[in-house]
Amino acid sequence: MSHYTKRTKDELAKRVAQDIFDGAYVNLGIGMPTQVANHIPAGREVVLHSENGILGMGPAPAAGQEDFDLINAGKQPVTLLAGGAYFHHADSFAMMRGGHLDICVLGAFQVSSTGDLANWSTGEPGSIPAVGGAMDLAIGAKQTWVMMDLLTKKGDSKVVRECTYPLTGIGCVKRIYSELATLECTPQGLTLIDKVEGLELAELERLLGLPIQA
Repeated sequence: MSHYTKRTKDELAKRVAQDIFDGAYVNLGIGMPTQVANHIPAGREVVLHSENGILGMGPAPAAGQEDFDLINAGKQPVTLLAGGAYFHHADSFAMMRGGHLDICVLGAFQVSSTGDLANWSTGEPGSIPAVGGAMDLAIGAKQTWVMMDLLTKKGDSKVVRECTYPLTGIGCVKRIYSELATLECTPQGLTLIDKVEGLELAELERLLGLPIQA
């Protein structure tokens, strides 16, 4: 058994932010991905987009400084950088569908080893489907990255050979950022980008139940 420490949520957000290139237009999905905004490296210009009609979001506001008229798509208060803009959500979706976003970072229920994405419904009776702009983002962005825990609370892998939940997009996910490892999805399957110190590749493959090309 490997001896390793999982990345914290902040460490994971920082890891994602490291890979966003200077000048990128990026949409951060609801949930964990919103934390990436707090870890953009100093001096790197990244233009953050929110599907409810914001371009140029900054980090989360300090406690007591929240403006609840200024929120992201997850209804969380955000800040606006100099030069930021508000606009109608129809224009926002035109940006998403028109291929104007370089990267979107989304959460997921499941991702297949070849990059299929399921993140809007578990398909279970009584579950609340919440597709939002996920389909538009997953297909419209030039790169789709997923930020999630690799395992469910029951210990099942969320990275699977084939998704069993309703699909958001097919073959759209390029990278998976998780608490244990960063993986690339290819038509041939998973490739390792990096993993936490002390975690053996064989142990990671055992947890996922999938082969990983090093």
